[in-house]
Parts: sequence; structure tokens; C-alpha cells
Amino acid sequence: MGLSQGYGPADDTESIAAIHAALDAGVTLLDTAISYGQGHNEALVGRAVASSGVPRDNLQIATKFGIVRGDHGVHLDAHPDRVAGYCDESLRRLGTETIDLYYLHRVDPQVPIEESIGAMSELVSRGKVRHLGVSEVTADQLRRAHAIHPIAAVQFEWSLMWREPEVNIVPAARQLGVGLVPYSPLGRGLLGGSLSTTSVAESPFRANDPRFNGSSLTANMRQVDALASFAQSRSMTVAQLALAWLLAQGNDVVPIPGTRNAQRAQENAAAMRYHLEAKDLAALESMVPCKWLGGRPPVLRCTGYHPAITLTVGARPCLETHLLALNAPAASGRASLSKNHRRQGAAEPYWAGAPNTR
Repeated sequence: MGLSQGYGPADDTESIAAIHAALDAGVTLLDTAISYGQGHNEALVGRAVASSGVPRDNLQIATKFGIVRGDHGVHLDAHPDRVAGYCDESLRRLGTETIDLYYLHRVDPQVPIEESIGAMSELVSRGKVRHLGVSEVTADQLRRAHAIHPIAAVQFEWSLMWREPEVNIVPAARQLGVGLVPYSPLGRGLLGGSLSTTSVAESPFRANDPRFNGSSLTANMRQVDALASFAQSRSMTVAQLALAWLLAQGNDVVPIPGTRNAQRAQENAAAMRYHLEAKDLAALESMVPCKWLGGRPPVLRCTGYHPAITLTVGARPCLETHLLALNAPAASGRASLSKNHRRQGAAEPYWAGAPNTR
């Protein structure tokens, strides 16, 4: 998302270079959305993929619909009569014939989720979409969506600084065998270890978030300092620690970190080399609180227009195999994705955070 909006000025040339760096590091999944920059982000991803030299069949592209940005603000639209049109627009901008994972970005309060998912399932039948996902839904909405068509993945904010999903959506998804895709796994940059008051001010996405204001930011930065010391003791960056922590939560977890910097993309990819032991996880549990100061801003769930908000492009490997596994729950009720699909050798990471587009 940050390649197109929300995190200050972005340069298309640098953004494409960041995507290329992610692909060079072994990334196989790029995550974007129709709402990021009103289609700019999808077009940027399309250009980057076309100029990367990586065969399209070796990549998986995920995008989302449901948040519509216009000159007068933002509104939600997942009416079944318009789902196919939104998909066609995304296919054109992305320069591809098929979307590997198509998300309902937000539930339209004017449309039962069953109707939106029903229209999306028709896209699968037509070969325009391979798998379906949902984003920022309740546990009940996820169950209702899954009853209409198998849901491969659910997106939601989850990180060391925001752990509320562990109470509701995570257990519900695992019961259904739905993959977990945490966006903002680096706490919207706070867990990146290099955030400053200037970078907060330049980003309307952060400036409107209570966790990045006043005394809350000061206190939260102290938590980051503690994490940075812990990470350094294990020869990791704080960003790599945050990603490794999420990966340690289960084989069904697919974090999608965002970045606009090629070097950061490579750093994120290197997080796959690290494995946190039980003692490390226990130390982190005692070191940082489950809730950080400030609270999360409200998720966009509206019937009218709201001022522009922001969103992110991320990346992850072996999506095709991953999604097939997620649609075939193991006997335990959890997704049956093996570690080999996530880690093909510790010395060769094959995912990384590509551009930002939540």
C-alpha cells in the first residue's frame, strides 16, 4: 500500500526496484488491492512483474476488492452485480489472466456476505480467480463465507504489538482450516526499528493511529527498544524478530510485511532463516505486553464516504501449494501446510515483504 498511499511520498522507480528485490530474494506472492492508490498499486505490481524476468507461472498474485476510493472519499461496495466488473479491472491493471487469491477487502454492510462470496465463487468457476479470501471479518462472518465457498485465507492485523486476533478470528479460522495472513506484521513500521517522529508525521496512516501519538508513542518506542536488545542478542534485527515470532505461531501463518525499500525487502526475507525456540517465545511473552498503549484505530466499516485511509503489498512463497493445503484441513481441524512449504532450507529464504499496500 505504501507504494501508492498512506506512508508519505513514493517513487515508482524505487517501488518497482523494491518489488524486484523481493522477487530476487525468492518472493513468490505479491499482495495488493484495487483501493491502494485507486488502482495505481495494482498497475505498479503488473509493471514490476512484467519487467522482472520471472515467469508469471512462478508467481502468485493476490488482490482485493470492496473498498472504493474516489474524489470524495472512500466507501464500501461488494454488491454481487459489480464483483465481476471489479475483477476484470484488476486483471487488466495487473496484466494477468488469472488472480491467484481474490479477497473481499471489507464486508459491505448493505450486502449479506453470502451474496458477495457467491458472486466471487462464480469468478472461480470462470477461471478468472483460483482461490477466495476475506479480510477484517468477524468469526461469524468467516463461518458464513466459508459455508458458501471454501475460504483459503483471512487477512487481519496481527503482530507483537496487536494480538487481539488470537482471541477470536485465529481460533475460528483454524477450526475451518483457513490460512492466517497477518498484515502490518511490523506494527505499521513501529517494529521495523527505525521509526522517527518525522516518519510518523509524514504518514497519515500512522498520524491517525493512537499508538503513534504523544505519550503512547513514547511508551511504545521503549517496548521496541527492549525488543531490539533481545533481537541483537540473537544476531537479528527487530523486524526479523517480529516476523520470526509470527512464523513461530504456526505453519498456517503467512505474514505479509510491507516495505518501499529494496534493502528492507532483503532483510525481511532473511527472517525465514531464524527459528524461535520455546524459551525465546516465553521470554518475549514476559518482555512485552499483549496490548500496547494507544489502541487500534477503528476498522473501516461504513455505509457512506469517509476520508481516504490507507492499505499494503506483501509477499509469501509457494501460495499454490499452500492454498491447496488450506482447502484440505487435516484431521486436527488445522491447515495441513507442511514446514517444507514454508522453509525450503534455512539458508535460502523464499519470501519477503514487498511494497506496502494494506
